Amino acid sequence: MSSALLVMDVQQAIVDAVDDGSGYLPRLRRAIDAARAAEIPVIYVVIALRPGFPEVGTRNKPLAAIAREGLYVEGAPGTGIHPAVAPRPGDVVVTKRRASAFSGSDLDVVLRARGIDSLVLTGIATSAVVLSTVCQANDLDLGLTVLADACLDPDPVVHRVLVERLFPQWAEVVGVDDWVSGLGAG
Repeated sequence: MSSALLVMDVQQAIVDAVDDGSGYLPRLRRAIDAARAAEIPVIYVVIALRPGFPEVGTRNKPLAAIAREGLYVEGAPGTGIHPAVAPRPGDVVVTKRRASAFSGSDLDVVLRARGIDSLVLTGIATSAVVLSTVCQANDLDLGLTVLADACLDPDPVVHRVLVERLFPQWAEVVGVDDWVSGLGAG
């Protein structure tokens, strides 16, 4: 089984809005560094919408709210990946148009081209990109691991319910330290 670590929606404006100073970015950096040391590809996923938001329908409440606020327009300040976990030259950065890392992106093509059939998921927010990606990846029969403490949500109760109750039905759910130890990089 060939794996990849997905770093999803860890963009400057999202981190600024959600990170509570709990050490999220250093934990995520540890996972990224361990993946690289184990020669596991790190794939970044970002949300970026076109100017004028042609891909946003009025019935999609979260995206309609983002459009009303003018957030996450391609190239706008704050849409870049947070510098604390920035990609290296040559890393794949996938742009998505919806909640799931697969929606409106070429992620599936990238995974198939590289023979990747298992994903390790991290990102912000647990109740958005992580949840949507877990559901879609499960339907695609991909192996799944969720790094619980490398996911972050504005609502800690929702985060806890997802990583403790829902995600274990479809994925292995572990902490960064346990995952890194399992790689032999820790």
